[in-house]
Amino acid sequence: MATLLLDWLHLLIRIAHVVAAILWIGDSFLFMWMDRSLVPPSRPRPGDVAGELWMVHSGGFYEVVKRRTLVPAEMPAALHWFKWEAYSTGISGFFLLGIVYFAGAGMFLVDPAVAPLSAPAAIAIGVALLIAGVAVYEALWRSPLQRGAAGTSAPAASIVGSLLIVATIVGLTRLFAARAAFLMAGAMLGTIMVANVANHIIPAQRMMLAATREGRPVDVTLGLRAKMHSTHNHYLTFPVLVAMVSNHFPLLYAGRFAWLVLTLLFVFAVAVKYAMNARARSNRWAVAAGIAALIGAVTLTTGGTPDAAAIAALRGAPPVPFAEARAVIERRCQTCHATRPSNPSFPAPPNGVVLEDPARIRALAPRILERAVITKTMPLGNITGITDAERRTLGAWIVQGARLDGTR
Repeated sequence: MATLLLDWLHLLIRIAHVVAAILWIGDSFLFMWMDRSLVPPSRPRPGDVAGELWMVHSGGFYEVVKRRTLVPAEMPAALHWFKWEAYSTGISGFFLLGIVYFAGAGMFLVDPAVAPLSAPAAIAIGVALLIAGVAVYEALWRSPLQRGAAGTSAPAASIVGSLLIVATIVGLTRLFAARAAFLMAGAMLGTIMVANVANHIIPAQRMMLAATREGRPVDVTLGLRAKMHSTHNHYLTFPVLVAMVSNHFPLLYAGRFAWLVLTLLFVFAVAVKYAMNARARSNRWAVAAGIAALIGAVTLTTGGTPDAAAIAALRGAPPVPFAEARAVIERRCQTCHATRPSNPSFPAPPNGVVLEDPARIRALAPRILERAVITKTMPLGNITGITDAERRTLGAWIVQGARLDGTR
C-alpha cells in the first residue's frame, strides 16, 4: 500500500512539474520573442516607451507597449507577475528528485562501478551540488569578471561559467551512475534558473516599483540586470530539457565519453536557441556550431556501439543454451521485470517489460543486448549484482541467434 501511494504521489508531482515547466518555458520564449519583435512606436506615446508590438490570437488583436520605467500616474490597478511558474517548477522538481532519485539512491544515484558511494553520501553530494551551483553562479556574476555594460554578460564571465558547467559534468560522471549524472546536471542548472528569478529578477522589479510609488528616480540598471539574468535562464532552458529527456536514451549516457556527449548536446541546444532568437540576423556561426556539436554527439554514441570485435568474440564463444541465459535473467532481471516484481520499488514491471515467458524474452533479445550487455545500463545501478561473466553469457546467447532450446 505504501509503495502504491508513493507511486500516486510521484505521478501527481510529475504532472505538476511538467505543467509548471511548460508554463515557465513558454513565458520565457514568449517574452524573449516579444522583446525581439518590438518596433518603434507608430505614434507619440507618453512615458518611457521601449517599443510596441501588435499580435493576433484567439479571435482578437493585442496591442503590447513596453515601458522601461513607470511614473506614479501610470501605475496600473492590476500588475501581472510571472514568478509562480518558476517557483512551482523548482519546488515540484525538488520533490520529484527526492521521491525518485534520493529515495531510491541505492538504485538510481549509486553505481559501485563508478564510485564506492553509500546512498546517504550520494544524497548529500546531490543536495550540496544544488546549493553550490547557485553559490558559484552568484559569485561569478558578482565578480570582477562581470565587467560588461550594465545588463550585459561579459565574455570572460560567460566563458568561465561555461567551463565550470563542463567541469561539473565531468565530475558528476565520476561520482554518480551515468543516468543520474545527466539528470543532476540538469537539476543544478534548473536550480540556478529558479534562484535567478528569486534573487535577481523579482527583487529588481520590486525595487523599481517601490521607487516609482515613492516618487524617487528609478534605477534603470536594475531592469537591465534583471533582463541579463532572465536571458541566462532563457538560454539554459534547452540544456535543462536535454538533460532531463536524456534519461530515456541510454545510448547518450552509457559510453566512456558520456560527459562529452552531454557537453556537445548542451552546445547544440544553446546554438539552436541562439538561432531561434537571431533569425534574420547573422546566425550562421551558431547554426554551424550546433550542427557540428550534434554530429559529434551522434558519432560518439554510434561509432563504436556495438563494438564489432566484442560482438564477434561473443559470436565465437562456446554455444550458450537458453536455460543458461534464462537463469541469468531470473537472478538479475526478474526482480523488476516480472508480472509481480519482488523489488519493492516497482509495484509493476518498469515500462511494462516482463521477462518471464521464453517467447517474450526472445522477442526482447535485441533490447536486452543493448541495455544489459553493450551499454550496461541495466540493472539500474547494478542493484542485483550482475557480473561481467553473466553479461557475456546473455550476449553470447543473443548474438548466437537467441535460440530457445530445440528451436532455431
